[in-house]
Amino acid sequence: MAGIIDTIKLAGTLVLAIPAALAGLDFLFLQGQTAFGVALIGLAIGLVVIQHWLTMPTDIPELVASRVVGTVTKEPEADPDDDR
Repeated sequence: MAGIIDTIKLAGTLVLAIPAALAGLDFLFLQGQTAFGVALIGLAIGLVVIQHWLTMPTDIPELVASRVVGTVTKEPEADPDDDR
């Protein structure tokens, strides 16, 4: 389930990042405004990277739940005296 939510979040970020990157490429290669073009491309890359690594307050319950499930459902240790 977390994979679907992460995909939707990435798609929402790309809705903002792709137009900024395309405008940056336009300024960089077609209009000759190098600084502004590089800044827009950097902004687009930064949006995607920050969205991937940043933990939002809405993500905290999911992180806590995954840690709780991980501690509750640990594999039982095998008994060395068990001859099965």
